[in-house]
Amino acid sequence: MSNTPFPIKKPVIALVGPTAVGKTALSLHVAEKYGCEIINLDSMQIYRHMDIGTAKASCEEREKIVHHLIDIKDPDEAYDAKRYVDDALKCIADIHKRNLVPLLTGGTGLYLKSLLEGLFDNIGEFPEIRNELQQLLDKTGSSKLHEELALVDCISAKRIHYNDRHRLLRALEIYRGTGKSWTDHLQDQAKTAKVKRFADILIAGLTVDRKLLYERINTRTSYMLQSGLKEEVLKLLDMGYQQDLRSMQAIGYRHMLEYLNGNWTIEKTEELLARDTRRYAKRQFTWFNKMNIEWFDVSYEKEILHRMDEFMARSQNNEWQ
Repeated sequence: MSNTPFPIKKPVIALVGPTAVGKTALSLHVAEKYGCEIINLDSMQIYRHMDIGTAKASCEEREKIVHHLIDIKDPDEAYDAKRYVDDALKCIADIHKRNLVPLLTGGTGLYLKSLLEGLFDNIGEFPEIRNELQQLLDKTGSSKLHEELALVDCISAKRIHYNDRHRLLRALEIYRGTGKSWTDHLQDQAKTAKVKRFADILIAGLTVDRKLLYERINTRTSYMLQSGLKEEVLKLLDMGYQQDLRSMQAIGYRHMLEYLNGNWTIEKTEELLARDTRRYAKRQFTWFNKMNIEWFDVSYEKEILHRMDEFMARSQNNEWQ
């Protein structure tokens, strides 16, 4: 766990928003203009060998601007919000030591919320219960366990896809181990979180007309399929990564697996991938709307940069301690 003293007084910028809204292009511009280093805020871009389906910045773009927390784990390695917070805080401290500004960029609302507010650390782990649940999962499948979760924690059941086995097991482990739902623990955390973790932060959210966003999502979906998503998934399988891995059940990858397994046509794959990405974008908006974010239409780049100019000027006028 990080020993970072809070609040962090030096400036931090976050550029967030739903998938396909245009975060990558603007983040590169912002980073170049203000001398920032980018810290990834996307839960899938941490994985190596998963590039097309996660829409990572290109190698050329990453050569121009330093990026952190991209390609740090193999697809079969465990990673969660707690690990992300620890890693991100270390990156922020390192960037600040060099008198540069960290720029958090991505669309994983849970990671941002956890970084801003902290995580509830006292739930604990229950290995015996976890093993029992794993055996039950292997025997009966995830649907049965998801039904159980819906009975004891309907809110978690709504936000956890039944194929997200890692979080499904964790939610039931918490309930069986503590007698309280994961949702109740999170609500307790929200009531008790008092320490302000960032004293000087600008969180800029990018939005766009919903119809245009969906058009962009459809275009990105077609581009991913044309750019080699199939070959990327085949390579992952050839490398020995199993289909039921949490990373392989992410949007795009699980869709391509359905196609490769002969369950869907390529037309159905594209249709459902675009649909599920649109639904994911809605969930991203839901996450971000719970936070103190300044929203900007992505087409108003001058307005966004003007706001960042104000923020940077004020921060530079303050003494960095």
